[in-house]
Amino acid sequence: MTRISEHPILGETEKGRRVTFFMDGKTIEGYAGEPIAVALKAAGVMVYRYTQKAHEPRGIFCAIGRCTDCVMIVDGVPNIRTCITPLVEGMKIQTQDGVSGLEVSE
Repeated sequence: MTRISEHPILGETEKGRRVTFFMDGKTIEGYAGEPIAVALKAAGVMVYRYTQKAHEPRGIFCAIGRCTDCVMIVDGVPNIRTCITPLVEGMKIQTQDGVSGLEVSE
């Protein structure tokens, strides 16, 4: 898949070193410092969360941190906007159900 190289708010993404992270237990590679959503999209991941009531899939929508479509659980913390959060080696990312204020235990 094509990698997003320029973000409308964050500007041009500098490609850091290649890192490994985990999404729902699956090992994925990306580049340090790029938005998590960029690495996920490049790996073919399109669904980041499901809506609470109808359990409908959501992914990247605005890509500027204004909506909640790309929120995921990152290192046990829910509601992280993956479109503006930099990727760090070893991150544990999980698909999120709904939008919640509760922390998730690992």
